Parts: sequence; structure tokens; C-alpha cells
Amino acid sequence: MPPWCVRATWPGAGTRARGEPIGAAPLAELAAGKRRVVVTHSDITRATPNDRILPVLLAALEEAGVARGDITLINALGTHRRQTAEELRGMLGADIVARYRCLQHDAWDDAGLVTAGTTRRGNAIRVNRLVMEADLVIFTGFIEPHFFAGFSGGPKGALPALAGHESVLTNHGYAMIGDPGATWGITEGNPIWEEMREAALLVDPLFLLNVTLNNAGEISGVFAGDVIEAHRSGCAFVRDSAMVAVDEPFDAVVTTNSGYPLDQNLYQTVKGMQAAKGIVRSGGAIIMVAGCEDGLPDHGRYAELLTEAGSPNAILKMLRQPGFSAQDQWQVQIQALIQQHADVYVYSDGLSDAQIRAALFRPTRDIESTLADLAPDRICVLPDGPLTIAYLNRR
Repeated sequence: MPPWCVRATWPGAGTRARGEPIGAAPLAELAAGKRRVVVTHSDITRATPNDRILPVLLAALEEAGVARGDITLINALGTHRRQTAEELRGMLGADIVARYRCLQHDAWDDAGLVTAGTTRRGNAIRVNRLVMEADLVIFTGFIEPHFFAGFSGGPKGALPALAGHESVLTNHGYAMIGDPGATWGITEGNPIWEEMREAALLVDPLFLLNVTLNNAGEISGVFAGDVIEAHRSGCAFVRDSAMVAVDEPFDAVVTTNSGYPLDQNLYQTVKGMQAAKGIVRSGGAIIMVAGCEDGLPDHGRYAELLTEAGSPNAILKMLRQPGFSAQDQWQVQIQALIQQHADVYVYSDGLSDAQIRAALFRPTRDIESTLADLAPDRICVLPDGPLTIAYLNRR
């Protein structure tokens, strides 16, 4: 049995389990007699080891008496693109895709969404209908520092992961993204995370199964139980193990988005740039190294908004317009703020120089030469990008 059913060690992971469920009854007890169980999982842009987590979880549900036909897996896409059949098999394992009902969330499907409630900010929250109608919902995921939600995982599994697109837009709106509390490592006092928490608490009954990973991709912690309490415990673990203070800013920071699958497109790599921004001096330089096999990408409105605005200052002016609302505006807003602070160079085999320039960045094909031209006195390298966050010591 896995650690969130009884006290034990994670099967085959070779890492320390996190004990019994935090703030919740064991999963076997919660699942007993349930006929509509929904298990949600991260999409292909996340490093969550779905193919290791889900087999253990699904076996535990069946041991608890839940029939296989009563279990639905939902790819919690938020506003990201759907995965292909081949990608789903690669993410989950061919056996799971063949044996279970596997669906993909659609943030624009009105028939598949239901209004769950309204937040204290007056924002309506629409959530995937199957999730709201389930007898038991299990959020799975991966906890890492997040550039505007504080940490990933936990309540983020509801909003944006399973929400309607308009709920995502209000949660990721201009004022929310611009709030000083909306940054790495902050949950309480972060308006984005606090609204995510409100959305998650509308899903009932809900059980959380989140993991953390080390730099070898091994499971380093299992945090299961109540969606808030278990997530809080996981965030504390990540804060201690993946965030570090530095005393002075650097002239140049070379960073990544931690490789595949996190660096599939330029949109996602803004996270790694934001990690670098926190420790580079004003007027310094950031060099982003990323694969970008999926391009800018060509889905969503990220590339379109950049082209329409034409400069970082114009991006912020556009987004400040009363009533402006567009998918991906949060990413271009953060990108513009980064570029107002430092020059950003992009090294990518997946993008042409023209594509990089169209995204308002400076292309580089030789990092050493670029650094030689910049001649920085202090250089920092962040090989794991947004998975390990350095921040300035404010003492």
C-alpha cells in the first residue's frame, strides 16, 4: 500500500515517504463505496511523473473497491492545448490509456462546465462538470516554485487546471499578476493563490496527491491528504530544498527552463526568465537556453499579443486598457516586466532568429561569445531554471 493509504514507503521510488495523509482520512476509507471517482493529472508541459504516480493510485482505488469503470481520468489542461493520443500514452503509459476512461479538460466547452460559486473578489468560478458531479475527486500533481502562484500543485489543480477560460482570465488578470505578492514562494497574501484556494474548496470531496522531485527526476516527497494542509506541507519542503538566498545581484544570468518537458515552447520559458530576473541587476542580461520544439507556440495568443504590441512598454500599455482581456496576457505581461528590467537573449535550436526577434527577444547562437561581448563581472548559471529559485537576501 502507498503512504497515503497506510504508513509505508513509496513503492520502488527509493525515497522517503511523507507518512500518513495530512489532514484527511486514508484514501481507502474515502474511496469506499464511491461510484463516480475522478482523478486529474498534469498535462505534457509539466514534469509530473504521471506514469509512476497513477498506476499506484489506481491500484489503491481498485483495492478499496472502486470499479475500474467508475474511474475517470481527466487531463487538467487549463487553457493549454490538447494532447495527441500518442502524447497521452507517453505521459500516462499505454496500459492506463487502454484500460481507463481518459478525457481532456476543455476550458471553452460550455456544456462541460458548471458554475461552482463566486470568489470574494466577485469572480464567477466555472469548473469541469464531471469534477463537480463526482463522488470523489483526486488531484494529482507536482509541487515546484511558481512564478506567480507561489507554488504549483495543490489548489492550482482546480484553477486554472479545470476551470473555464473566463475564470482563468480573471484569476490571471493584469492587476492580479501585477500584485507584489504574486511571485515565487508566496501563497498567503498572494491574491492569485488565494483565489485558487477558494476555487479548490468548492470541489468536494477532494483528496490531494502531490509529489516533489529531485534534480534527477526521482520522487523526493509525497504529500497527500487535505488539499490545503498537504499542499502547505509540500510547499514548506520545496521552500527549504529548492529556494536559496543570494547577497548581491548578478550582471548576467544564464538560465534554462529545466529541459523537456518544461521548455517545449517559448511561452513556457518565461518562467525560467522570471527566475533569473530576481537575481540579475537592473540593466543586466539574461540568457535563456531552451529547446522550444513546439515553437512559440502557434496556439493560444502569446505570439499574437507580442506582435500586436511590438515592444515591452507597448505590451503593458495595451494590457492596462480598461476592459482588455485575452488568453495568455499574463505571460506577455510578465515577459514585458522582465524585459524592462534586463536584456533577454534566447538560444534555441527549435526557433529561428526571426521567430526569436518576433517574440521581442535577442537571438544568440553562441553563448560564450555573447558573454564575452557583455563582459559581466558577476555571472550566475541556473541549470534547473524555475525548479530551483534564487532570490535576493533583503536583510
